[in-house]
Amino acid sequence: MKKFCKKLSELLRIAFGYSILLCLFAGSLLFLGYVVAMFIGGDTAAEICRVISKEITPWLIKIASVTVLVGILAMYLGGEVALTAKKK
Repeated sequence: MKKFCKKLSELLRIAFGYSILLCLFAGSLLFLGYVVAMFIGGDTAAEICRVISKEITPWLIKIASVTVLVGILAMYLGGEVALTAKKK
């Protein structure tokens, strides 16, 4: 069982890494969208900002939340307990 958990942990770590990379890339594209909207101005900029904030950002938040869950599962299945307070 322990061997299975270690293998599953490694697979989840790979999925976590790619998912975080995807979220960071998407976040930078959102930032770029806001910068472009700032330079365009007017109604077009307002529409760009509306699409980013109302349609894209909620999906990105959901994906990032699932990604964090995958990372925590990978960490605990691998035997790490980094999120606990230990006294030395």
